[in-house]
Amino acid sequence: VLTLALCAVFAHSSTGASAPPVEESAATAVVAATPSPLPFEPMEELVYEGEFSKLLLRGIEIAEFRFTASRIDTPAVAPDQAQSAASQLLFKGDATARGWFRKLFGVDFHFTIETVVEPRSFAVVSTTKIDEQGKRVRLSEAVFDRVNDKVTWTERNPNDPQSTPRVVTSPLNGATHDFISAIYFLRTRQLAVGQTFEIMMSDSGEVFPIPVKVAERKTLKTVLGKKTPTLRVDIEAFGDRRLIQRNGQMTLWITDDARRLPVRVRINSDIGTLDIKLKSVVTPNLKSANKSSKS
Repeated sequence: VLTLALCAVFAHSSTGASAPPVEESAATAVVAATPSPLPFEPMEELVYEGEFSKLLLRGIEIAEFRFTASRIDTPAVAPDQAQSAASQLLFKGDATARGWFRKLFGVDFHFTIETVVEPRSFAVVSTTKIDEQGKRVRLSEAVFDRVNDKVTWTERNPNDPQSTPRVVTSPLNGATHDFISAIYFLRTRQLAVGQTFEIMMSDSGEVFPIPVKVAERKTLKTVLGKKTPTLRVDIEAFGDRRLIQRNGQMTLWITDDARRLPVRVRINSDIGTLDIKLKSVVTPNLKSANKSSKS
């Protein structure tokens, strides 16, 4: 769960008045119009640091995260021609253990994910992962076959090529996102306090409904400035039949502007609290911000 949580991000306080809740179905959330250009185009890299707290341990740096968004000009392998159109979106995530992680948890880790997304529907075409935890390494790929309405996930052990791969196949049931694409998808939406909707998400070949609520406006001190206007988004990723099947809470703060940058993620669980804060932003038209902030 820690690796998954670490890659879940993949941020003077003023709270706006709550609007009446706006209920939206998963289908409505999927087909919502996407802006052009997208907030993260033509290219963007976001760098985060993760701090762990539990009991007397406070703000111990344990991980660094890098997320990049770009386009790919070559067709991706997909079950149908509609999905394999050129210029698909490519999202990459990289999480690496830092500082006290080994001392706290007794193992190093390095996790990478690449997600290919069809830009018109913002539906995932494929997800590939490399999960390294000490000597344990696993390679996995999920292929989303929308013609036959199924997702097939295959996991291999590269240290034992003769071992039988794990394969999980499930009905898509409207699943459009993996975790990393869901965060970028939120950035394409016009968010407002009071909105509630559900995102159908797939991980490891299974499909989960993830309720999302835009809870409040809040001004935070971030790398972008001392008074950064944000929206607090509560993501129900924990719980029975959820992405992480244990008790916990996940909260995302996203800038209340056209870019909708995720500036902070807080994950509370029985193992402690993980606070992930934006450290720098790199785009072709914006100089990197490289000072970490405290709030």
